[in-house]
Amino acid sequence: MKFPIFRISLVATASLLPLSLVGVIVFLVLYSWPAIQYNALHFLWVNDWDLGNLYGNPITQHGQQVMPGARYGIWFLVVGTLASSAIALALALPMGIGSAIFLSEGLPRTWGMPLSLFVDLLASIPSVVYGLWGYAVLVPLLGQHVYPAMARALSFVPFLGGRPGSGYGLLTTSIVLAIMVVPLISATLREAMNTTDTALKEAGRSLGLSRFQVIRHIVLPNLRTVLTGVSILALGRALGETMAVLMVSGNALNYLPNNIYTPISTMASFIASQLDSALQDPTGMAVEALSEIALVLLLIAVVVNIVARLLLWMERIR
Repeated sequence: MKFPIFRISLVATASLLPLSLVGVIVFLVLYSWPAIQYNALHFLWVNDWDLGNLYGNPITQHGQQVMPGARYGIWFLVVGTLASSAIALALALPMGIGSAIFLSEGLPRTWGMPLSLFVDLLASIPSVVYGLWGYAVLVPLLGQHVYPAMARALSFVPFLGGRPGSGYGLLTTSIVLAIMVVPLISATLREAMNTTDTALKEAGRSLGLSRFQVIRHIVLPNLRTVLTGVSILALGRALGETMAVLMVSGNALNYLPNNIYTPISTMASFIASQLDSALQDPTGMAVEALSEIALVLLLIAVVVNIVARLLLWMERIR
């Protein structure tokens, strides 16, 4: 009997990614375990982050060495992360679907292919470039001109009225995230549309359907599974974005957004912004608490992907 070298190597290679995920989760759990013991689960819905007196003498609380006055509550980070990602996805889906339809079905192929290349190139732009553009262009434009007009015109709508702020905040962050994930949505849907059976489209046209009706009744219904999958991928990208969010979100600390213009913080950007200060904690608890935030963010991403798999499975068995 021949030794199945190919099969073993194939299984080993295929196992690297899930094992890497398990390894990262195990590492974060072990590294942040003192913070998990100290904070328990209530840190998820407590809105109070304070590194304490970093120049004082460490004290012992709940069996752990911490600095005096140290508190680690991240509810404002959970809200900021989920709200900005959800609004970004709500903004990106119509733009991504519309651009995919326009490039795939609304233009001749001689025009659609070159323009598709430019859309795809948007996905390769580093996130810090998006953040710099948002900081230099989007924040002043929205804060000085757009948001004041929106706040006045929509003052009767909850969460859309109130003070428009300076331009840094939840809506600006969501707009930047939406622009960053639109190329992913557009490219995936465009390729799926191009692989739709041409005979189905021609059959629809032969029955008297317009081009728009063919897209609405034939092309798009066949893309439900693809749309679900790419939406989850886009949501995962938005959840984990760091530098661009850090530059336009306003870096709010310990307060929740009272309207769509309010500054926020997300878990990923907060870890990046607070790491330098946390390293000044001689007990190491601050860095371990940041690791606990990273663990929560990773678990949210895992749950989102599990939900996506369930939705795709339910879609296939219909």
